[in-house]
Amino acid sequence: MPDPTAKIEIQSITSPGHTQRVDRAKYMAMRKALLDVLPGTSPGMTVAQAKDALLQLLPGDLFPGGAKAGWWLKAVQLDLEAKGLVARAPARPVRLFKMPGAG
Repeated sequence: MPDPTAKIEIQSITSPGHTQRVDRAKYMAMRKALLDVLPGTSPGMTVAQAKDALLQLLPGDLFPGGAKAGWWLKAVQLDLEAKGLVARAPARPVRLFKMPGAG
């Protein structure tokens, strides 16, 4: 059983050098779901499309009824962008895609 107090440090592309400690289990579940649904090429998919696609992949015990999925999606998105694993297409609205080797 995962340690409910386990934390992980995440970054944000919008705040270089700043880190935040968050729940490891929720982060890892959202990270896996997001990387599973994002295409590997630009233009990618909108954040709303990604959220719709990944909701069914999230464990119900961590995200009952999709609760807080939007916040976690944004936190994981910004962390993966900071780490160079996810990128934004240049046009609006924001469209995300996986970088090569991102899983």
